Amino acid sequence: MPATAKFVEDAGDDRLGKLAETLFRPSGVDGVYARTGLYEGVVEALTALISSHRPKRAEIFRFPPVMSRKSLEKQGYLKSFPNLLGCVSCLSGSEREIRGVVDRFEEGIDWTNELDAADLVLSPAACYPIYPIAAERGPVPAGGLIFDVACDCFRREPSRDIDRFQSFRMREYVCIGTPDEIQTFRGEWVERAKGIADVLGLPYRVDVASDPFFGRGGQIVAISQIQQELKFELLVPVRSEDEPTACMSFNYHREHFGHTWDLVTQDGALAHTGCVAFGMDRLAVAMFATHGLDVEAWPASVRGALQL
Repeated sequence: MPATAKFVEDAGDDRLGKLAETLFRPSGVDGVYARTGLYEGVVEALTALISSHRPKRAEIFRFPPVMSRKSLEKQGYLKSFPNLLGCVSCLSGSEREIRGVVDRFEEGIDWTNELDAADLVLSPAACYPIYPIAAERGPVPAGGLIFDVACDCFRREPSRDIDRFQSFRMREYVCIGTPDEIQTFRGEWVERAKGIADVLGLPYRVDVASDPFFGRGGQIVAISQIQQELKFELLVPVRSEDEPTACMSFNYHREHFGHTWDLVTQDGALAHTGCVAFGMDRLAVAMFATHGLDVEAWPASVRGALQL
C-alpha cells in the first residue's frame, strides 16, 4: 500500500482523511508530516493576522527549535512533563570510535546506545527561552514587559490524529509583571481571541483546562490548576463536538517563572507571568476542517480577514 494511502487510512473518517491526503505527506513517523503549499499559504495568512494584533510594546523574538537542556531542567519541565520531552543526542569521540559505530550500523547492529546526550533539548513551548532573557535585564519595569515569541516545538506524543502533531509551530504573546497586570493581559486576550475566531468563521467555545502533567502527582496539580482557573483554552470542533481541539490557550503561571529566574518587579516582589499561545498548525487544520479544501470557496469575510 502506498505511504499516502496508508496515512489517509490511519487518519480516520473520510472527511479528515481527505484533508490529510491533500494537506500533508507522511514522513514515516506519526505526527511528523511534510506540508503542502495549500496548507502553508493558510498558515502564513494566519501568522499575518495574528501579527496584526501584536501589542504595541511587544518585543519580537524568534527562537530555534532547540534550547538549553539546563535551562529547561531549571524551569521544572522534566518534573512536570518528562514523557513529552525530546532530547538531542549525538555521536562523540575520536574519528576511529565514530567510524566503529557507523560500521556496526552497516552490519545491521543497533548503534543508538552509543549516542551521548548533548546540552540541547527540543523546545516544547515557544515561551521558555524568554524568561532568562528578561531576568538578565534586572527588575521588571512599571507596566510590565510584553514579548512576541515563536518557534517550532516538539512534544513526544505520537498520534495519527490530524490535529495532534509531534512537531508543530507555536506563536505566543508573553506578559511579565504584577499579578494585576497579568490578569488584565489574559482577560483582554481571551476577548480578543474570540474576535479572531469570529472573523475566521470558526465555531468555538472557551473553557477552563489543565496541562497534561505527568503521573499521579501530576493529576493533583492539574486539579489545582483547574480550580484556580490558571488555564483557559479556545476549543474548535475539528474532529468532533465531544472532543474539540484546543487551538489557543490563555495561561497564568503565577510566580513560577519569577521564582525560577529571580524575576522581580520594581518593589522587589516576585514577578508573575502569563501568555496567550496560538497553535498555528491546529488553527490551520481547523480552518480547512471548518471551511473545506477549496480556499476560493471560503466565505468572503474570512478570505478578507486573511487577505487570501
